[in-house]
Amino acid sequence: MKALFRYCIIFIYSFLLSTCVSTTQPSAKKYVTDNGRVFGTFYQIKYASNGKDVKTEYLVALAAVDTALSTFNKQSTITRVNLSPDSVFLSDNDSLFIRVYNKACEISTITNGAFDITVAPLVNAYGFGFDPNRSTPDSVIAELKNYVGWKKVSLSPSGYIKKENPNIKLDASAIAKGFGSDAVARVLRKNGINDFMVEVGGEVVCSGVNDKGKVWSIGINKPIEDSTMQHTNELQRVVQLDGKALATSGNYLQYYYKNGTKYAHTIDPCSGKPVNHTLLSSSIIADDCMTADALATACMVIGVDSALSLIESLPNVEGYFIYAGNNGEYLEKHTNGFKFKQ
Repeated sequence: MKALFRYCIIFIYSFLLSTCVSTTQPSAKKYVTDNGRVFGTFYQIKYASNGKDVKTEYLVALAAVDTALSTFNKQSTITRVNLSPDSVFLSDNDSLFIRVYNKACEISTITNGAFDITVAPLVNAYGFGFDPNRSTPDSVIAELKNYVGWKKVSLSPSGYIKKENPNIKLDASAIAKGFGSDAVARVLRKNGINDFMVEVGGEVVCSGVNDKGKVWSIGINKPIEDSTMQHTNELQRVVQLDGKALATSGNYLQYYYKNGTKYAHTIDPCSGKPVNHTLLSSSIIADDCMTADALATACMVIGVDSALSLIESLPNVEGYFIYAGNNGEYLEKHTNGFKFKQ
């Protein structure tokens, strides 16, 4: 249990890559700040209060995400699917899972499988998942690849989700936190609150202005390699967000060395192995955080040049990528629409 908890914490902090910063004149509005833990990660919510008590409602929304998508929740929909030998009937009570599953399939299609919700067996084999161990001989990986592939799972119009093999396991960790941020943002907007910043596990949704009366400024961390988690949150860039979501994924915090080989937490679903390229950090801006979250992960799989081409081809999506130069320096590439705060 202690080992499992340690890996969970590493996973959490690997996504805490965005820090809020603001240095402008104060707003006359009263802002409320709430911090806490939810479905195995941390959240921070800051919003301009209109007098309504919305905390209970957005915590219920976050709990619903946990009930749908947490592999650590033994009663969740995703756990029920993972434990099933073949098919599971999904009712209206499973609507959140269905929404995320459909989005995952959409992103898998767009990225040619670089994002894959069935990658869990490989993630676990390398010691980064919800069933951690580090026994990764090639023969094991070759066997596990038989159980990976998003097309090996299907959802019928009648509501049955079917797996081709009982050993197929789903893992929504690369999309769930973004979906959680979206869920809170929906609650706030529904209650007439349009000035807010929501961050769940480092994935951010912003709207309106901050307590200084200016558009929210979000920092993107410098990708300083540090598996001990004792990083300093030194910022590489700052962006401004209004009505958009930002998600960042990186390999510089969650990794380990074994027999002289570095194993990064991003697993290529096609090769079955941890990625081995120069891309250190991928930041995606999109209309919703679930999309940004999944695309940030996919970009970490395919590398900087392919990632830039992918994001440039997508409407209403922008990308910023930090990669290592030949001498270890930090280099950058980004889409034309990814604007930095000056």
